[in-house]
Amino acid sequence: MKGISILGSTGSIGVSTLDVIAAHPHRFSVKALAAGRNIALLEKQIERFRPRLAAVVDEDHAGKLRERLGSGSRTEVLFGEEGYRETAILSDADLVVSAMVGAAGLLPTLKAIEAGKDIALANKETLVMAGKIVLHRAAQRGVRILPVDSEHSAIFQCIEGSRTEEVKRIILTASGGPFLHASREEMAAVTPAQALRHPNWAMGKKITIDSATMMNKGLEIIEARWLFGILETAIDVLIHPQSVVHSLVEFQDGSVIAQMGVPDMRLPIAYALSYPKRLVGKGPFLNLGRVGALTFLNPDPDRFPAIRMAYQAVKTGGTLPAVLSGANEEAVEAFLEEKIKFDRIVPVVEEVLSKHLVQTDPGIEEILLADLWARREAARTIEGMKN
Repeated sequence: MKGISILGSTGSIGVSTLDVIAAHPHRFSVKALAAGRNIALLEKQIERFRPRLAAVVDEDHAGKLRERLGSGSRTEVLFGEEGYRETAILSDADLVVSAMVGAAGLLPTLKAIEAGKDIALANKETLVMAGKIVLHRAAQRGVRILPVDSEHSAIFQCIEGSRTEEVKRIILTASGGPFLHASREEMAAVTPAQALRHPNWAMGKKITIDSATMMNKGLEIIEARWLFGILETAIDVLIHPQSVVHSLVEFQDGSVIAQMGVPDMRLPIAYALSYPKRLVGKGPFLNLGRVGALTFLNPDPDRFPAIRMAYQAVKTGGTLPAVLSGANEEAVEAFLEEKIKFDRIVPVVEEVLSKHLVQTDPGIEEILLADLWARREAARTIEGMKN
């Protein structure tokens, strides 16, 4: 039985991971759960899966969780960076699911790698910010990085058994989000409630907004560059509104292999948990006859400038991808709090990028400082928009 530790258990990926585990109780055992502030849901998860360890954001939430669990609970409750570190390195866990949102997932994931844990990676910011360092440390420790994002899982499955030099091009697919055909005037008037209604996927708030701006696809370009050791010039993006083809790989002989399935995150999660084997699926299953036509479009660079910005960030390298990620997190949060309009998210990020003095070949400390600088600069930019 494989022991699993989940960083971000109350988010959409964490909840879906626990769904997969619950469907295969003889294959997996939950050893640790790390969450933020949603102690009501975490309490239910602890009661069902009985992990040895749980961690929350701070001491106050830890106290409340302990009180809710009662004195008879066998789950030790920790908090803060130290708590997250302990859930990442717990000796009982064979695999760590890295599903925390944003830059917060970087350090716990690195700790898990240093402890020799295989990683099921859903936190794309880990590789966006520090892909070179993360992959180097994983190689040193003999750790496998198994992608959970549907696009990267698709690529992983398509190229399995092939040599890297045989790959000519990676093609990431994107749904285009809920505003694919909206006018500029309509985009300016988008509310958080509207932006959070993704047409195909059930995801967390941040990634849903990123999908609507296509920043999510930009971050995935950077992630793919590191995961698969392929230059950004060999990574393309296609808009595929049906979200049935999750990504494609073109080989040097002209063959193109695509991975398809229903838009359900439990499928790539299950593959990462069970790799190199496949679990018996519980459905739903893809019915192409019912789906009908599959369409593909080239993204409009004027409509989705986030893609261009991501290509520039990964090409430049150094601290620039971390700045892209940090500024975007701040801008998305500002939109969700209705401090800026939807169509200002990407311009905020672009302005922050233009002000950054790139540090080449940074270490983790420099990367984290760049992320912090980007957040502060984004906050100043947002405040300026209000004045």
